[in-house]
Amino acid sequence: MHIVVTGGAGFIGANLVAHLASRPEPPRVTVLDDLSSGSLANLEGIEGHQFIEGSILDDDALDAALGGSRVDGVVHLAALPSVPRSIADPIASHEANATGTLKVLEAVRRHGAGHVVVASSSSVYGANPRLPKSEDMRPQPLSPYAVSKLAAESYALAHAHCYGIRALAFRFFNVFGPKQPAGHDYAAVVPAFVDAALAGRPLPVYGDGLQSRDFTYVGTVCRVLADAVQRGVESPDPVNLAFGSRRTLLDLIALLQEVLGTPVTIDHRDPRPGDVRHSQADGMRLHQLFPDVEPVDFETGLRATIDWFTGTGNA
Repeated sequence: MHIVVTGGAGFIGANLVAHLASRPEPPRVTVLDDLSSGSLANLEGIEGHQFIEGSILDDDALDAALGGSRVDGVVHLAALPSVPRSIADPIASHEANATGTLKVLEAVRRHGAGHVVVASSSSVYGANPRLPKSEDMRPQPLSPYAVSKLAAESYALAHAHCYGIRALAFRFFNVFGPKQPAGHDYAAVVPAFVDAALAGRPLPVYGDGLQSRDFTYVGTVCRVLADAVQRGVESPDPVNLAFGSRRTLLDLIALLQEVLGTPVTIDHRDPRPGDVRHSQADGMRLHQLFPDVEPVDFETGLRATIDWFTGTGNA
């Protein structure tokens, strides 16, 4: 089996490549990444993959990754993440996430790849206050990033309808774990908090800290992605990839203190525009398609993440 992973040197992508390499019958994997946010270091020690440096906006790079030999599945993870980054530069987010996804789908169509999984985001629910977030809710995106992800999933499902491509669009909910970068302005909340706590810096909290998220450990996400692409799972509608848990940022901080065994300080800052107040997935559709999946619990995932940051664990 031959699988192409776009964004395969990034946080989720590199974890997926490692997971695929660990399977009893590992597939052949081609990674396409422009290293704008990913790193070759994330792929060190992982055997059985070919790396191509290039952008999903470059048709030649896509042809190099998908051409030449039969591709059974594509996992499209390449994106420009972060709500604040999209507000600062909405055109860049649109080009990477919407136009980039369209180009990937056209490459899938051009080369006759068997199946494509596209990463969307829970941010598409936006201002809709209903909890949990079910896939039949009306999207109300609050940021250019959310709009670009809604476009990405819509293109995937439209291509499935118009061209017969077998497609599955996942809505990710606050994925965290090893290899997730910290130390920059657009870092996700878990690595930002862990990095700050380990360095003895105040934890940056935008608003009161009572905003809640449905955190999902990257190992669980990779198991679902691998199963999806290897079985060729498809759906005419988007699918939440989360399990209905919900905890506030203050809950996260309390658990972080407990795991580290040291107190932390909080730097409360003004709320950020575009941020969603609460997020929680309805996982019914996910469980229908993947009835055997069992999520890694949050504390176990947080401990593994801290071990990776401190160099005491394996990624």
